[in-house]
Amino acid sequence: MQSMTVGELKTNFSEVLQQVQQGKEFQVLYGRAKKPVARLCPINEKPPQRKIGLLDGKASFTMGDDFKFKSEEEFLGVQ
Repeated sequence: MQSMTVGELKTNFSEVLQQVQQGKEFQVLYGRAKKPVARLCPINEKPPQRKIGLLDGKASFTMGDDFKFKSEEEFLGVQ
């Protein structure tokens, strides 16, 4: 990953964006101490896949026979 100051980024912004589109990452440095404050990286076109059913087979629950479902009105106390 290449680092550059805010001034360098402003001067070369178009070129930096072209390189980011090609997959390169940049770190932006700020202030006299040139402290890293941001990173420019390409956006993934496809969001990462999320595993559905992460707890499948690892957890379960049961409700007792005496469990009574409440209507929305009962639950909200609006009867």
